[in-house]
Amino acid sequence: MASATPVRVRFCPSPTGNPHVGLVRTALFNWAFARHHGGTLVFRIEDTDAARDSEESYEQLLDSMRWLGFDWDEGPEIGGPHAPYRQSQRMDVYQDVARKLLEAGHAYHCYCTAAELEERRDAARAAGKPSGYDGKCRVVSPEQRAAYEAEGRASIVRFRMPDETITFTDLVRGELTFTPENVPDYGIVRANGAPLYTLVNPVDDALMEITHVLRGEDLLSSTPRQIALYKALIELGVAKEIPAFGHLPYVMGEGNKKLSKRDPQASLNLYRERGFLPEGLLNYLSLLGWSFSADQDVFTIPEMVAKFDLADVNANPARFDLKKAESINADHIRLLDAKAFADACAPWLRAPHANWAPEAFDQAAWEAIAPYAQTRVTVLSDITANVDFLFLDEPVEDEASWAKAMKEGSDALLRTARAKLAAADWNADAIKAAVVEAGEEHGLKLGKAQAPVRVAVTGRTVGLPLFESLEILGRERTLARVDAALAKLTA
Repeated sequence: MASATPVRVRFCPSPTGNPHVGLVRTALFNWAFARHHGGTLVFRIEDTDAARDSEESYEQLLDSMRWLGFDWDEGPEIGGPHAPYRQSQRMDVYQDVARKLLEAGHAYHCYCTAAELEERRDAARAAGKPSGYDGKCRVVSPEQRAAYEAEGRASIVRFRMPDETITFTDLVRGELTFTPENVPDYGIVRANGAPLYTLVNPVDDALMEITHVLRGEDLLSSTPRQIALYKALIELGVAKEIPAFGHLPYVMGEGNKKLSKRDPQASLNLYRERGFLPEGLLNYLSLLGWSFSADQDVFTIPEMVAKFDLADVNANPARFDLKKAESINADHIRLLDAKAFADACAPWLRAPHANWAPEAFDQAAWEAIAPYAQTRVTVLSDITANVDFLFLDEPVEDEASWAKAMKEGSDALLRTARAKLAAADWNADAIKAAVVEAGEEHGLKLGKAQAPVRVAVTGRTVGLPLFESLEILGRERTLARVDAALAKLTA
């Protein structure tokens, strides 16, 4: 296994569809491991599946890595000593390695048809035996090969697994053992000559001198096959050593099922669109299988890097909890300084997110309200509903809020409140005193008294601190909205 050479890890996604949070968690653990050890992160694109890969997804991957704050030491846009870093540009490399494996007897041509394979698998299952490939084409005479080819049969290339038990120490799960009957010969090149993942992935890891392979648990069953291939590659001079493997726990979604990239909450784009901070999302994702400490869930990414240790990764499945993710993101929003928060909100204060005209936006009003908003929002997209009353000509119409706040007698309360607000000094303390006095005259405590005022002015029953909001909105606009609410109540 891997020696004490400098750490080299890789993140090697396929450009198919939108990036998902499980992929991000894998990238995070590899990046943090590399940075913790002062090592190298190789960013590699596995794009050998022309039917599913797309240039759009490739660009999304790069954009996502940049948004998350992941820097890479070798890979697209940077280059490096092992370029190119897109597998679609390395086909000659895989063809050469496949040829060497065939010539050395580590691989062979298999002429079995899909129907024949399925028939033999069914028979093995019926007999209670392992149903993997049975090695029929391991030894094919020249005459039989000629007969197969005369029939027009195509052949794939299979790797010849050694007849021995394979044991290795997983960095997360400890010692694991696989017996020969459970790891049959496997395909490495398709009938059309295209290399399979089973070949290209370990070949690239070998040539790029990867020392640690940190990946999802779903790939664990392929590890003994790759270890056997590595031994063959070392014999051929293609590889120097076998990397250490660590298989990260499943991320579970609803119903105790593995979180699928088809699940809505798995899409990275969802969190970007809602206004998660990269730091908040990464903080939460790091907790899916790893622990910073027993009593601390919120931390910065540099703090995570400083403390990241594979010994602290738990092999048990981790459950994705959206509420927890939101809570941690809210904590990170609170940690921003005022300017960073205001800047982060900027995209949501402009079209298409904002529901007010661009010219209605008031920078001074925004800067005044921002400190109150920062303590309330969970994700950045919450900001529009919290501050739109400042930039709209009229508050939003929310029927549920109106029905909840505007009870019998609300018109009388509003008239009293209006008179006191009109006479008050215009600051938060004086505004509060005016509403308190209005409530007292009508036998109402502050909570009941301020509800009609809040809905009249902001349109909603919940929002930012009311009296500070009214101070920023201004006396004239506040009174005009109270008048509008009174007209609606008495119509």
